[in-house]
Amino acid sequence: METVPSSRSGSASPARTSTPAPDLHRPRRPLRTWEATAISIGFMGPVMAMSLNGIGVAGLVGKAVPFTFLISFTGAMLVAYGFWRLTRRIDQAGSVYALAGTTLGARAGFFGGFALLGTYLFLAACIVGACAVFFEAMAAQLGWDLPAWTSWAVMAASCAGALALNVRESRVTARTLLAIGFIGIAAMLALSAVIIVRVASGDAPAATGLDLSTLLPGEASPSALMTASVFAFLSWAGFESCTSLSEETDEPRRVIPRALILSVVIGGIVYVLVMFAQTVGFGTDPAGVEAFAGASSTLTTLAAAYIGPWYAVAVAVIAFCVAFASLLGSTAAASRLLYALARDGFGHPRLGERHPHTGVPVPSVVATLAVTAAMAGALAAAGAASVDVYYWYATIGTLCMVVAYGMASVGVIRHALRPGSGIARWEIILPILALAYLAFVYAVQVIGQEAPYTMFPWIAGAWCLLGLVITLVRPELAARIGARLATEDLE
Repeated sequence: METVPSSRSGSASPARTSTPAPDLHRPRRPLRTWEATAISIGFMGPVMAMSLNGIGVAGLVGKAVPFTFLISFTGAMLVAYGFWRLTRRIDQAGSVYALAGTTLGARAGFFGGFALLGTYLFLAACIVGACAVFFEAMAAQLGWDLPAWTSWAVMAASCAGALALNVRESRVTARTLLAIGFIGIAAMLALSAVIIVRVASGDAPAATGLDLSTLLPGEASPSALMTASVFAFLSWAGFESCTSLSEETDEPRRVIPRALILSVVIGGIVYVLVMFAQTVGFGTDPAGVEAFAGASSTLTTLAAAYIGPWYAVAVAVIAFCVAFASLLGSTAAASRLLYALARDGFGHPRLGERHPHTGVPVPSVVATLAVTAAMAGALAAAGAASVDVYYWYATIGTLCMVVAYGMASVGVIRHALRPGSGIARWEIILPILALAYLAFVYAVQVIGQEAPYTMFPWIAGAWCLLGLVITLVRPELAARIGARLATEDLE
């Protein structure tokens, strides 16, 4: 069995003969496994994902929505494999930046890290839009008549709230995410249980019964299933965000890999169950599938039908809170990645500083929220609706995400082929399959799109290309990154 080192990797020496000096930047209360898991699940935003991501899937595959989420669950696990393998050996802040940099070299690390920074920033801006979307939905459920400037105020308040929490100790953010995430998942599971029980007993608005064939491909074509799985896969976006907080845990080589797998598995189990409940809740006949595909928010629609309007209001309130929690998670991850890049010389030196007691990179947190607010505000000022801010930035962020995830998969392949890596050669089939799936995800986001979505691959490509150009025109940056990453222990 493989032995996983649990010490920090600041030294490559094989043994220690004295007690190491305390890390003055380590937080007083470092993150534990469940708190690190909460960062990732908070970023994923399960209630937000389950309210929106099944709609497009139903339009493509009919009643096979749960089966499609099973396909995406498999894809997410394949992608997570690379992160899991490498975080058992690398424990630096920066996620893909450190993982690809240590395995593929400094330039590749910066390129992957820069792509992931784009992912986090674009997704954070999209989530600001989601906060406004869900606040408007909550107001509609409560019967409030909102003025036109409400979306601006909600976006600004969401960013201010995220800043206030993220500059505090990382455990505060993690526990906030854990609390909101638990309430959100509990509310979804309670609704799912009521739907399944009522459908099974024949006391339900839908008359098609507990149709277990939804867990099979049914009449959906393989191409439709794979295409729909791309939209389902987005429900796991950000599962790796806990890796950016590696330096804020006591045993990162144990805590972070566990948190990674837990976030993917918990998400997978919840998503498949909730999607099964939603599918049978709407009904598996053509009318039910059409209602599912045409819903604006599936959870609130089903909550009103199966429990009552009061529960629809509760779900709408929880969905807004989950969107805010997702903003917390995304900006926390983005700020740690920005900190890691700045620490190695990219950006203002202040961005590479951390608070001496909490370990939080406060300047990077402030910069991240400022950029996030500016990005969301720019689209809103241009006349985009809050739902457009959500979908447009989500698409750009997804394209950057595929590039970043691909770098981690390539990194684990390269490491597995090294002598003495401790990884069986046959295991490289897993990251190879992950790369194939990621390539398909990227293609689906590019091929056959209509304006303005035809512009988004160019924007994402320009961002990633900028990262490549920086590594070429600043060789001293790559050298500095390489010198530090060379101290990583990959035994």
